[in-house]
Amino acid sequence: MKLIKLLLLLQINALFFGPEAINAQGTYTNPILGGDFPDPTILRDGKDYYLTNSAFDYVPGLVVYHSTDLINWEPVSFALKTYLGSIWAPDIKKHKGKYYIYFTVHGDRRTNCVVWADTPYGPWSEPIDLNIGDIDPCFIEGEDGRCYLVMSGGNRWTLSDDCLSVVPDSKIHFYDGWQYPEDWITEGFCLEGPKLYRMGDYFYYISAEGGTAGPPTSHMVVVARSKSINGLWENMPSNPLIHTYNNSDRWWSRGHGSLVDTPDGQWYCVYHAYENGFYNLGRQTLMEPVHFTPDGWITSDGGDASQPLPRPSKATKDDNGNNRLAHLSEFRIGLDWRFYKNYSPSRTKVEGNVLTLQGKGNSLSSSSPMMFIAGAHRYEIEAEIELHGNVKAGLCLYYNAEYNVGTGFDNGRRYRYRRNKSNGVGQSAGNHLWLRLRNDAHVVTAYWSSDGIQWKRETWGQEVSGFNHNTLYDFQSILPGLFCEGEGYATFKNFRYHEL
Repeated sequence: MKLIKLLLLLQINALFFGPEAINAQGTYTNPILGGDFPDPTILRDGKDYYLTNSAFDYVPGLVVYHSTDLINWEPVSFALKTYLGSIWAPDIKKHKGKYYIYFTVHGDRRTNCVVWADTPYGPWSEPIDLNIGDIDPCFIEGEDGRCYLVMSGGNRWTLSDDCLSVVPDSKIHFYDGWQYPEDWITEGFCLEGPKLYRMGDYFYYISAEGGTAGPPTSHMVVVARSKSINGLWENMPSNPLIHTYNNSDRWWSRGHGSLVDTPDGQWYCVYHAYENGFYNLGRQTLMEPVHFTPDGWITSDGGDASQPLPRPSKATKDDNGNNRLAHLSEFRIGLDWRFYKNYSPSRTKVEGNVLTLQGKGNSLSSSSPMMFIAGAHRYEIEAEIELHGNVKAGLCLYYNAEYNVGTGFDNGRRYRYRRNKSNGVGQSAGNHLWLRLRNDAHVVTAYWSSDGIQWKRETWGQEVSGFNHNTLYDFQSILPGLFCEGEGYATFKNFRYHEL
């Protein structure tokens, strides 16, 4: 009865006083990274935590985030400066004083690469091609002192002594996964996303099954263990550790988990999930408390990931209060801002919170827009924009090269952008305008102003809930951003992001 009363009190406080009141009582609310933060991999290094995610088609990529409490995260470096292809499912590890990120490249050919650094703050090395197939690499040191790279499908390679190449012809298959019940509705078996840990007498093999998208009940986190890196692997009797069982749940396709502990012995599972009704935000990073049972298996304490959960004991009092987007007006490229596929540092210059962006291409898509992860249901972006030369510039919401929406102008007209096509909607009255773009729970509208004070709404609107992976593939999400196309450049200043 006391537990029921406590849960009711937490729900009432959340309803009337918001997350700040809840967090003051010693809990946090998911997601810990809202928006497109898929395939999380996490490392504890003493009292510090480092996390990175799949970059897919965005560059700079493999942004490394730092936290001291698992709740508040700050970008501190990025490991990829050039576009190699779509970047999938990284693994961040520390070994003998160096830091490594292994990752899959899906481009003209599929391969796996590694970068390394002396510190998570970089600089990171140039990518080193391992020239191996499969996906989702994971580093683990065996009881024999050798280092291995475990891949999707239960396969494994032996690494060289410097961990920057694989031993030729060392690939073996050593795990078949856990067979979930036949009546479960999934995207497919999809044994992938391995994360291996050595704890006590056992190696623990954490893997994803069920497919990363598809139906809401697809994804899951599965556990197996062995006393040797070579197996035999025993599947956990209570599998899966994390899973979505009902279409009515807030978080769909929960899976691709990583384990992390605190210095005082608390354990958590960090994973990704889609949000019911907001699939176009991409897979967001969630976290649930877990613990080891007396027989050495793992069980989740979280239950409902949509409810407040016990925070780590060393978390700061202002949990979830760290504003990840506080520095957007500084235009920190690589930390907050990224480009779609094509990134050239020579295109950008930042001075005193003013961005100069060189024109590129002749359309919104070919302009390689500059974007950030918002992760909110309702928000606005706006900027004061000045054109120089024969260019069009403006604001956009971008999924991929074919599916996007935006508002822009040139020296003569204002334009609506829809699915990479533009049409004039009115006079621009020169090369200097303020533009605003609003995303109100999938409904997009645009506004313009000649002085930044008096605003007028454009007569068009668009609904974009269908801009998501299940509809369009690419594993992307809708990201707000800026663009400049044509010959010349545009300056963006007084940039503002505001959640509605």
